[in-house]
Amino acid sequence: MKKVDAALNSGNTSDGLDEPKWHHPGGKLRELGASELSDAELLSILISTGIKGKSAEDLGKEIIRKFGSFKGMSGQPLEKFLAIKGMGEVKIIRIAAAFEISRRIVNQVLEEHGKEE
Repeated sequence: MKKVDAALNSGNTSDGLDEPKWHHPGGKLRELGASELSDAELLSILISTGIKGKSAEDLGKEIIRKFGSFKGMSGQPLEKFLAIKGMGEVKIIRIAAAFEISRRIVNQVLEEHGKEE
């Protein structure tokens, strides 16, 4: 995938300096890969848009500060997320869906691992 990423991003800087070719976490993910993003950056991709005066990245950082980690976020009631200015139901539902996908992957891996023994 990194070869595809490199091809997609070749020549994106206009001045040839060594500054990043990305201006948001999605671009950083394309260029460097998901493992290079912080938890807040990954979260901001799911959040997608911010509000006036607060970017999606700011929201991601605020959520990670409030709950401490992805693990700290899991199982929290909707109301705790709604209390964060800029977080509406659609954004929270996107995050909940990503958590559920992750949970299913972990369960599948654990099931497959159990069958190997």
